[in-house]
Amino acid sequence: MAQLWGGRFTKETDQLVYNFNASISFDQKFFRQDIEGSIAHVVMLAKQGILTKEEKDEILKGLTGIRQDVEEGKLQITEEYEDIHSFVEANLIERIGDAGKKLHTGRSRNDQVALDMRLYTRLEVLYVDELVKTLLQTLVTVMEDNVETYMPGFTHLQKAQPVTLAHHMGAYFEMFKRDRSRLKDIYHRMNYCPLGAGALAGTTYPLDRNYTASLLGFEGPTSNSMDSVSDRDYVIEFLAALSTIMMHLSRFCEEIILWNSNEYRFVEIDDAYATGSSIMPQKKNPDIAELVRGKTGRVYGALFSILTTMKGIPLAYNKDMQEDKELTFDAIDTAKGCLALFEGMIRTMKFNADVMEKSAAMGFTNATDAADYLVGRGVPFRDAHSIVGRLVLYCIDKKCGIEDLSMEELKEISPVFEEDIYDAVNIKTCVERRLTVGAPGPEAMRKVIGIYKEYLAKDWQDEDEINIPR
Repeated sequence: MAQLWGGRFTKETDQLVYNFNASISFDQKFFRQDIEGSIAHVVMLAKQGILTKEEKDEILKGLTGIRQDVEEGKLQITEEYEDIHSFVEANLIERIGDAGKKLHTGRSRNDQVALDMRLYTRLEVLYVDELVKTLLQTLVTVMEDNVETYMPGFTHLQKAQPVTLAHHMGAYFEMFKRDRSRLKDIYHRMNYCPLGAGALAGTTYPLDRNYTASLLGFEGPTSNSMDSVSDRDYVIEFLAALSTIMMHLSRFCEEIILWNSNEYRFVEIDDAYATGSSIMPQKKNPDIAELVRGKTGRVYGALFSILTTMKGIPLAYNKDMQEDKELTFDAIDTAKGCLALFEGMIRTMKFNADVMEKSAAMGFTNATDAADYLVGRGVPFRDAHSIVGRLVLYCIDKKCGIEDLSMEELKEISPVFEEDIYDAVNIKTCVERRLTVGAPGPEAMRKVIGIYKEYLAKDWQDEDEINIPR
């Protein structure tokens, strides 16, 4: 059992205890980050005169060799090592001898693992942001193509008012745009380097923490050594952001599942993103949408797990905090997979514009416009609301729409109606007259799409000069 400690102990750790304590099965995921952090640490130690140039060069050669051999499959990370840190250090010592024993000078596993997790999470924030941005670009394309694709807008799953597909997609654009804003905030808040905090109280070695932080692309070092090794707020924030992203995806999937049903027929999912039934040959199931909806709970679970783990931990580091990794890794991979598959499903989906428009026309979504028509002719709104309510009830009995009634029938309910009511309740007119900011009217919608395209042409990663090795 390869361990970084042992002088204090007089007998071997029980195998079950060792297995329970070990983290190599999952923390090997950031072997690159562990080596990256070690390289920066060694360069800083040499700059400060704590290591000689020869020792630095020897250690760096050993570390880069380990990284290359692992990447090429020549060196396997096995469970004979307690964690990724002991794997790297043991192999380094085996390769270069005593110089390798100086790698750990001025640091603890506590600040080392805090650094590795922070480096890994920081990079994953950027990857998730790229996936969300790609989805936003797809949504804008759908919006541009459907500014005049009319459909019912819903409240309480009841047809409410006519909108356009572009407008409906724009609501999700806003959600995912906020998600990107959250990712940006998380990135900047977490972008401080814990290396050099030691076990919890810093070190007596003359480390240059600002230099180490700059080598690793951080904005600076963390300011409190106890917080440095015991903080997992950035993990919680990232999992909360992923949970919100998944919630947005799940809401979208719920609608796609409904729209894909025989009763709606608003969309047809591409064959590549649907499956059939083992017994019913007519079925085309929206499995991707259903799985994304289902996997949302999995990501929520990771968030609640780390919140529960952290709630009772006194300062500073405690072994409980090892639980920050497995579920976080799984949640990140789950969210990334869902984003990629969902974007492909939306990009290849066919929207049945004629079915959508017919649904809007047959659902009394123009009832509010009929009431507004009466208000425009001097009828108090509350009276107009009552008149149109009776009008709708009459249409339900006749199984027709407001626009299908004759002028005689309309005047029987209210003498205020005139021939121009037919234009007022036309679905296209209902939408086109809505021109306020954020409304579905074509003119307002095209302005918003222009703003969205300008937004996507910029990149907060580039603007803020974020330059992290990918």
